[in-house]
Amino acid sequence: MKKYHVAIAFLAITLASCGGGAENKDAKATAPAASGAALSENPDYKKGLELIAGSDCLTCHKVSEKLTGPAYKDVAQKYESNDENISMLAAKIIKGGQGNWGPIPMTPHPALSEDDAKQMVKYILLLRNK
Repeated sequence: MKKYHVAIAFLAITLASCGGGAENKDAKATAPAASGAALSENPDYKKGLELIAGSDCLTCHKVSEKLTGPAYKDVAQKYESNDENISMLAAKIIKGGQGNWGPIPMTPHPALSEDDAKQMVKYILLLRNK
C-alpha cells in the first residue's frame, strides 16, 4: 500500500512540476538562475525529486501548499540557495527540528545520508520564484 501512495505522490509532483496542462502559475517550471536549461532537466532537480518521491516527505509537505509542514516553495522563498543553508537544512531533515515554521516538530530522518538530504534541499531551493 505504501508503494502505491509513493507512486501516486511521485506522479502528482511530476505533473505539478511539468504544468500538467493546467494554467497554474505555481506548477510552471522556470529555468534556474545560472542555467538556460529547463528546471525539469536540472540534475539536482531530478535527483531531489526522485529522493523525495521515495521518502515520507510528502506525508507532511506539498510543493505549493502548507500541509503539516511548510510548502517547499515557501522554504525556497525563505532560504537562499547557498552551501551554508543547504548544509543547515539537510541537518534539520536528518535531525528533525521545531520552531522555524511553528510548533509542530519535523520528524527526524536519521537513516537518510547527508548527501541525499542535501540533494533534497537543492531540489526544494530550486523552486524559488525568481
